[in-house]
Amino acid sequence: MLNENINLDTYAEKTWCPGCSNFGIIGTLKNVITSLINEGTNKEDIVVVSGIGCSSKIIDYLNLNTFSSLHGRPISSAQGIKIGNPNLKVIVCAGDGGTYNEGISHLLHAAKRNIDITVLVHNNRTFALTTGQFTATSPQKFKGKSTPKGSVEKPINPLEIVLAANGTFVARGYSMKPKHLESLILKGIKHPGFSFIDILQPCVSFFDTSDFYNEKIYELDENNLSSYQEALNKIREWDYNTSSDTPIPIGLFYKVDKPTYLPKNLKELNLSNEKKVNLYKFLKENH
Repeated sequence: MLNENINLDTYAEKTWCPGCSNFGIIGTLKNVITSLINEGTNKEDIVVVSGIGCSSKIIDYLNLNTFSSLHGRPISSAQGIKIGNPNLKVIVCAGDGGTYNEGISHLLHAAKRNIDITVLVHNNRTFALTTGQFTATSPQKFKGKSTPKGSVEKPINPLEIVLAANGTFVARGYSMKPKHLESLILKGIKHPGFSFIDILQPCVSFFDTSDFYNEKIYELDENNLSSYQEALNKIREWDYNTSSDTPIPIGLFYKVDKPTYLPKNLKELNLSNEKKVNLYKFLKENH
């Protein structure tokens, strides 16, 4: 039976700019979490981890277990939470600056070890909270507070990087296609392993890409998802430059099932129940 009385709101006033696409993302995420709870997941078993930035305000507005980490560190914090309690569904909400600049090493190693967490990157392609500096995914010639004459750097393609790091679920969504994004996030959370979704989201204040995305974006046919080469070809269709005339695919590019970090390593450790109790006792007494 559907539970229509799930309250995911808090008393906090939302301080995003009027028209911010984070409003769409939080609405989509609430729908996903409501679906999970209706399917039998305990609300208490869902944790959302954030860092610093516009995207990371999301935990203030969600009536869930949440954790606020340092800038660029939500993925490492999420891994610790998952290892501490493997039964939890752990979701990271972070921006492109914190994830692809300060936190890129954590992203790569989490993908490499295939730990069972879901990373949602709110990618507005600018440091919006600090009023518009360029990030790793800002287009070449991006004009902002730190590059008033335009950035000389070419952007990275985060999907290609995560695929190369052996990520087992690689996807891209768009904040202004909420139903499509909802389906992607739900699939990602249910995927047994590291799930990565780069969410394109226009920043209406400092980098409004709405018209560009609405013209260029198309939805992928999700066929042959286990083919690394086909995924790479699709990922390389767009290079994250706004000067490009190529279409921008969104959807699930790659999905394979591999052993996840936690069950594999706990089995290898082969800790007895007595040793586990002693370990937890030691950690508790020395906290």
